[in-house]
Amino acid sequence: QVQLVESGGGLVQAGGSLRLSCAASGRSVSNYPMGWFRQATGEEREFVAAISWRGRASSYADSVKGRFTISRDNAKNTLLLQMDSLKPEDTAVYYCAASSRVGLVVDVAGMDYWGKGTLVTVSS
Repeated sequence: QVQLVESGGGLVQAGGSLRLSCAASGRSVSNYPMGWFRQATGEEREFVAAISWRGRASSYADSVKGRFTISRDNAKNTLLLQMDSLKPEDTAVYYCAASSRVGLVVDVAGMDYWGKGTLVTVSS
């Protein structure tokens, strides 16, 4: 079993930066593609960014492309999301997820393990 715990959320002004971390435990996720998703109040959970198990491939939602960067450190069983140039519309609970599939996984249904989320609030 895999446990995922996100951290790094908080309140930031528009234009600012935050770095989210996701620590995995229970079982190594070094062979799992992983991703970040977010859910704003009253909205469905949506894809933000994904990374392959080796970290050689990544994918981003159009809304965050050029502002967010996903990375991973398999030796530390950690997934990161650097968020720059934040906008009020980035406000949401951000979730870390891991999949047992092969390759990049960009859909909610393709993820097998989820963290409980960390809240990011961007003020205007």
